[in-house]
Amino acid sequence: MKKIGMLGGMSWESTHTYYKLINEEVKSKLGGLHSAKIMLSSVDFDEIEKLQHTGDWDKLALILSEEAKAIEAGHADFLIICTNTMHKVAPLIEKNINIPILHIADATAYQLQDDGIKKVALLGTRFTMSEDFYKQRVIDNFGIEVVVPNDDEQTLIHDIIYQELCLGKVKNNSREVYKKIIKRLEVEEGVEGVILGCTEIAMLIEASDVDISIYDTTQLHATAAVTKALLT
Repeated sequence: MKKIGMLGGMSWESTHTYYKLINEEVKSKLGGLHSAKIMLSSVDFDEIEKLQHTGDWDKLALILSEEAKAIEAGHADFLIICTNTMHKVAPLIEKNINIPILHIADATAYQLQDDGIKKVALLGTRFTMSEDFYKQRVIDNFGIEVVVPNDDEQTLIHDIIYQELCLGKVKNNSREVYKKIIKRLEVEEGVEGVILGCTEIAMLIEASDVDISIYDTTQLHATAAVTKALLT
């Protein structure tokens, strides 16, 4: 079994979910008392969040690259960045380490391809929705059309993530906000599925909440990491 390097803490709420999902998947695959080999580095999200919102992505890349190097030094065989948003600096992190990064957008897009999805909605932080580092990768590498919410909807989605979900708060009225946005994208934009493109959103939205397929990036990324770890 290969050792999975986890770069987490963004937020710890979703990293907790990653750890649980990965170990459950290993147990499901191998049975008995098996669990995953993991090297985890968990950052202080307060520092990360402040740098995100001041736009200091170079400093963020430096911080995460140092953590990634520490994970590599702990003999991890590959790295997963346990957040969608910080894949914005994944190319810079890659330049500083010698182990591969298993990209969250790829893990998600492979499942979209398998399901025959041609047009999908992307929900996440404003950084993920408004910039190209995530959606353009899916468009260019997998030929899937990606639709994002409008500007007002992006603000609502973003604020709920940072002000509630990252603090472990799950509110019914916020769930209704997300459901309304997803329904509009389904009806007006014709999307066939929705990417929960922030690792906390699955705390709020489940398959039973909407009429189209949901793609939980945390689950898909964790599953892909176990598949890679168990490859001989």
